Amino acid sequence: EVQLVASGGGLVHPGGSLRLSCQASGFIFSSYVMSWVRQAPGKGLEWVSTIYGGGSTTYAASVKGRFTISRDNAKKTLYLQMNSLKPEDTAVYYCEKSGSDPFRGQGTQVTVSS
Repeated sequence: EVQLVASGGGLVHPGGSLRLSCQASGFIFSSYVMSWVRQAPGKGLEWVSTIYGGGSTTYAASVKGRFTISRDNAKKTLYLQMNSLKPEDTAVYYCEKSGSDPFRGQGTQVTVSS
């Protein structure tokens, strides 16, 4: 059974940092392109970042330079380091497995507020 369990969210002040983690199981993690997406209150899903098997990365313009995606294939874990957080980053963050059998796990709430 494929599982993606995100954690690390919370309440942070503007300008603060958080590190999200996503523990994967049930598939060969190292073989898949992985992504972070988010959903702000009352809005649709927004792509945030993707990391490919070789380690190359891409970012949405809204987070480029502030967020860093990474992966530890040995630990089957995906990460998102978020710095210089803004109120508009408030959302539920989800990790996703790409491919012919895409899967999105449970999310973790990030709230940026003073």
